[in-house]
Amino acid sequence: MVLMAGKPKFRLFPKRGYILLLIGILIGFLLFTAISIMFARGGVEVIEFLYTSEKQGWIEEVTPLFEEWYFETFERRIHVKLTVTGTHDSVIQILWGNVKPVAWSPASSIWIPYLNLMWNKTIGYSEKIAPDNWNKTLLSPVVIAGWKSLFEQYNIASFRGLYELARTGDFKFGHPDPRDSNGGTMAVVLEFAEAATKKPSELIIDDFKHEKTLEFVSTLESKSVYYGKSTGFFGRWAAENGPSAISFFSVYENVVLDNALKAENRWADPLVAVYPENGTLFTDHPFVVLDAPWVEPWQKEAAQQYLSFLLSEENQQKAQQYGFRPANPNVPLNTTIFNEANGVRADITEVSILDPLPGEALDALFTVWITVKNQGI
Repeated sequence: MVLMAGKPKFRLFPKRGYILLLIGILIGFLLFTAISIMFARGGVEVIEFLYTSEKQGWIEEVTPLFEEWYFETFERRIHVKLTVTGTHDSVIQILWGNVKPVAWSPASSIWIPYLNLMWNKTIGYSEKIAPDNWNKTLLSPVVIAGWKSLFEQYNIASFRGLYELARTGDFKFGHPDPRDSNGGTMAVVLEFAEAATKKPSELIIDDFKHEKTLEFVSTLESKSVYYGKSTGFFGRWAAENGPSAISFFSVYENVVLDNALKAENRWADPLVAVYPENGTLFTDHPFVVLDAPWVEPWQKEAAQQYLSFLLSEENQQKAQQYGFRPANPNVPLNTTIFNEANGVRADITEVSILDPLPGEALDALFTVWITVKNQGI
């Protein structure tokens, strides 16, 4: 008898064991992914803060305290990834995509219109990456620094005064290169504004082409003996080498604070700050939460908490130890630091605070700088 082979039974659904196996594999994969992310981030929420070196000491002191406060307040761990660089370089790094910060703090708000201009011009976005609702965190005015005896001798009170002296006399001038330093950029902005008899906010592209304006800046820059990358260098250089090395230089007020007494002890002539009589720009160290494609809503909220922490009275008091005036108006000025014995004035309420120039004007300044700088250095 021939046995006929039966047809194999077809199952519409696999056995329950197979289903459980597949579910187990899926759960394992999801757990592995979650654990991998946790280990990659260390189980910590991360925001990147791109800021400039002038305030590095202060930021490095207070940021760990913020991370502790954040955990105690919200029961979630956060890590502020600190990335420090120069102001102009910070703009370039954002545009090139080398860093993708949640918050950005250049040394001065003059760079905000410039970043927005270049973001639109080079990246092609129509919206601003740096919104208008930014906050100042620290203050330090741009000053003309130099030896007290020379200020009294020549009665210098402005960049125009330096220009007039450059036409008839001989002295040594200096400031950082505007292509490398915010301090240098702000100095040259003030020179062009004085040359054009305008406020920086009124400067237009044509002002950087006008013959008389270019002659003014070129004449003053002809007295420059050095350009560098740091305002701090000029204060140290002057204090170490004396009046024969450099007569006047444009820097931040805190540079004078750091070097006034050192200079007097060595040369019996203190370094002092003169606040330009027609007004000056302030390094206001804006804290800008970026409107960028890579910034998530929770990161914006965390960055706002970080900003509030930086502006707290306790941390604004700490900033004064680094030579910065508080941006929080409720914090009193420490007059044991800011006083004439340290080369600066405590009360500068009569000094006009000038608004930044348009981004197009700053771009024009960088273009023309090579033609007005001292060609010998």
